Formats: sequence, C-alpha cells, structure tokens
Amino acid sequence: MEFDTNLFLDALFSWPFLDGALITIALSVASHGVGIALGLVVALMSASPRRGLRVAAQGYVWFFRGTPVLLLLLFVWNALPQLIPAFRDDWFTPFLAAWLALSLNETAYQSEINRAALLAVEDGQHAAAAALGLTRMQAFFLVVLPQCLRVAVPPTVNEFITLLKTTSLASVISLQELLATTTRASNASFRYTEFYAVALVYYLVIVSILMFGQARLEQRLTPNGGLVLMEHE
Repeated sequence: MEFDTNLFLDALFSWPFLDGALITIALSVASHGVGIALGLVVALMSASPRRGLRVAAQGYVWFFRGTPVLLLLLFVWNALPQLIPAFRDDWFTPFLAAWLALSLNETAYQSEINRAALLAVEDGQHAAAAALGLTRMQAFFLVVLPQCLRVAVPPTVNEFITLLKTTSLASVISLQELLATTTRASNASFRYTEFYAVALVYYLVIVSILMFGQARLEQRLTPNGGLVLMEHE
C-alpha cells in the first residue's frame, strides 16, 4: 500500500489533529506548571531543618516516582470516584483526571530538579546577601532563585518534553489528545502510516520549538554569569 500524500496533508491540517495537539499542549503546560510550583515547595521541605518536613518530602518523592504513570492515571480516573463521591459528578472530566495524575507525578520529578538547583547555589551567595542587608526572603527571591534558574532550566525543559510525550498515556482514560486522535483515525481507515506520520510531525514541531526556546532562555540567563551576586574565589 503506497503512502497517500493527499491523505497525509489533509489530516495534517485538519481540526481533529490540531485540537488533539492543543489538548496535549494544554495538559502538558497545566501539569508542568503545578509540578514546578509544588516541586519548589517539596524541594524546600526536603532541605528543611525540621525532620518531619524532610521525611514528608522524601516520602512524597519516593511514592510518586515509584508509581507508574499509567497506573496513576487509571487510579485517579477509575478508583478515586469510588473513594470520594464528589468525583463521580460530570465536572470530573478525563482532562481534569489526567491533569491531577500528571501533576502529582510531575511534582515528584520536578522537586528533585529544584532540590539539585538549590544545592548548586554556594553558601557564599547567602553570606553575600546577608552582608548587603537582605532578609532571608529577599535573599531567596533576589539571589538564590535567579541562580537556581540557570541550573534548573535545561533539566526542566527536558522534563517538560518527557511530560509532553507522557500525555499520550491519557488516551487510556478517553482523553482525546494527539495520540488518541491518531489511533481513532487510523483504526477507522486502516491507514496507519499516514496518520502516524501526522502525529510524528506534530510532536517533532512542538519539541523543536521547545528546544529552540530552551537555547534562547539559557542564553538570556547566563550573560557572562550576570546573575551571580558575588564571584566565589
């Protein structure tokens, strides 16, 4: 069976595939946004002098890094409504279920990235901030956090790319993201090559844009070490 170029082009610019790609991007951005925010909280907890906070953070990371994403998706969508009646209502859609499951998982991985970035800031930077009269909160946001960004950006973007591809697992709970759209179209027509090629193009375009943005962001964050408050001798 020859490759049907017309079918490929029609599908490439069709609304169902574009809609599936937009859902994939929206789910990735929403889940990763939560992962970055909560991951920073978990990372700070893991560095806390309070043992209870450290244990809680370590337990969270251990549990969600050890739980397969597919199992977590199925649990949130199928088992959670059995445990909590409120999740049986119509408001609990496949998108929200996928967002919740992926956010919980992403927080665990992003917290490790954030923790490594925090540890990469030398103690001398804290001392320099104190010498300038900055409070601990000011020192964190003006000195520590900007330097953490330099370290965290590459692995964070890589994690986002991984998450983007992981969203394909959400098709098992009937979320019509890019892979689910591809599977439905190919199963209906038995034209697997053309439709899989369309999905591949979408993923490659999205990932290429992310990689380009990562490179530009790294350049902006590292202008001759301009974000470092004080050079360490």
